[in-house]
Amino acid sequence: MMIELVEKSRNEGEINIASYLTQMAQKHPDKRAVVFPFCRDRCGRVAYSHLTFQQLDRESDTVAFGLEEMGIQRGVRTVLMVKPGIEFFVLTFALFKVGAIPVVVDPGMGIARLLRCLGETEPEAFIGISLAHVIRVLFPKYFKNVDRVATVGRKWFWGGETYKSLSSRPWQPYMPAGIHADDTAAILFTTGSTGPAKGAVYTHRNFAAQIESIRACFTIGEDEIDLPTFPLFALFDPALGMTAIIPDMDPTRPAKVNPDRILEAIENHGVTSIFASPALLNRVGRHCEEHQLQLPSLRRVVSAGAPVSSDNIARFAALLKDSAEIYTPYGATEAMPVAVIGSYEILMDTAMLSEKGFGICVGLPAHGIQLKIIRILDLPIETWTDELEVPDGDIGEIVVQGDVVTRAYFQNPQADADGKIRDADGFWHRMGDLGWKDKAGRIWFCGRKSHRVETQEGPLYTIPCETVFNRHPSVFRSALVGVGLVGDQTPVICIELMHKPSRRELTAIKEELLQASKAHVLTRQIETILFHKGFPVDIRHNAKIFREKLAEWAARKVKA
Repeated sequence: MMIELVEKSRNEGEINIASYLTQMAQKHPDKRAVVFPFCRDRCGRVAYSHLTFQQLDRESDTVAFGLEEMGIQRGVRTVLMVKPGIEFFVLTFALFKVGAIPVVVDPGMGIARLLRCLGETEPEAFIGISLAHVIRVLFPKYFKNVDRVATVGRKWFWGGETYKSLSSRPWQPYMPAGIHADDTAAILFTTGSTGPAKGAVYTHRNFAAQIESIRACFTIGEDEIDLPTFPLFALFDPALGMTAIIPDMDPTRPAKVNPDRILEAIENHGVTSIFASPALLNRVGRHCEEHQLQLPSLRRVVSAGAPVSSDNIARFAALLKDSAEIYTPYGATEAMPVAVIGSYEILMDTAMLSEKGFGICVGLPAHGIQLKIIRILDLPIETWTDELEVPDGDIGEIVVQGDVVTRAYFQNPQADADGKIRDADGFWHRMGDLGWKDKAGRIWFCGRKSHRVETQEGPLYTIPCETVFNRHPSVFRSALVGVGLVGDQTPVICIELMHKPSRRELTAIKEELLQASKAHVLTRQIETILFHKGFPVDIRHNAKIFREKLAEWAARKVKA
């Protein structure tokens, strides 16, 4: 029934993503929607606060009235800087209901980059915790158009409303704004791991398509309990009818998570599904392996944000029931999900090919996605032609089309020109990733286009080459970078080890890696190996390697 209502709205040209919550509130009024770890008692036991679906829908109704009264209405760009928790859910759905446009940026990207991103959107309203308001007040030039503010928590010397004042009035049903499916729903910024962060413009159509794609790809039922360790992904849970358990962790540091806190949440609530970055998956998986723990309640694990190694998948899969599966969807902020594959297929088939340098298989295109592989070009492509496509088996750039794909970046025509290709049916989005398509239609990821190394003998692609080095038992991860001018670059492999070795061990490891490099046709050009204490990685998932920074470091080391 819910899907029929959404399809009807699409056909009529109107859809408000908040309608998913209201439908779930009508269907499961007393089911817990959001559960938050509030405090601990004297014995260390955690106490939780929660809202049911009906309570979440009604509180977001109440807050929507308050937002409307203070002038946050349809089309108002509103910075939302609130910690993961109940207020985050209520405010997001309230903003959707009034038709405002939430602007969401990772707070961990650093003050300078955060301010630049927020300033680019020219926000008109600001909702945040007290510390976020302090930043706003200290750097007013980035918020010169903001004249409507609300504080979650204690309000100090600035004006505006508080969350308490917005949510304390008596409940009455709120009629969501009539939104066209292609109206802007939110502006979500990319991590900026391969360049400046860009604001992807999400429409209500994009969000609705994502919900249906996620439901189809992962066979999610409404009886499920989810542990979303990435805050933005948590927002899909109420729309899918899943209970969202907010984890006791710093979402900007998944690689440093306390495994006991994750296991505590899984056990306390009988969690059936978890979304985890590869870094968190690795940390929790190693902890469980060391302590011989099992996770029988989990039906599925979804891990995304960066390539997931087969070793990481195999380790975590050993903790689950045979019927459970680990999914590693491929996508980006601008388009998610694009392709999906599960752990059974990976471990029984594609992992062996990955170890031989085929790349990482990310599976078949997801529900509603059209995907093609085109020639590797570094310039903008204005108009689509079929001549751009390469034959199956050849490496090229991945381009996609579908309702989950965002149409534009916010006020960034250069990024639009670089990332979009006009077509008679709309447009194609250039993922900026390289890959190839096998005879079964599966996609194999070979790394970022901007990270390929162009030598005199031809291009080297990061993922296939790095697999050769990652097979060494002492290697935690590797990164291929190029030093010198494009076309005449020297390939350098940077290595981060599992543990700090002695000088003798380091010499032996280096010699073994050089031998492995010479023995493989993909890596025989690589003769320079550098050891790095700890790779710089993205804030969002702690898994994407900042190869540009590593390339600068490698250039200094080689020159020295």
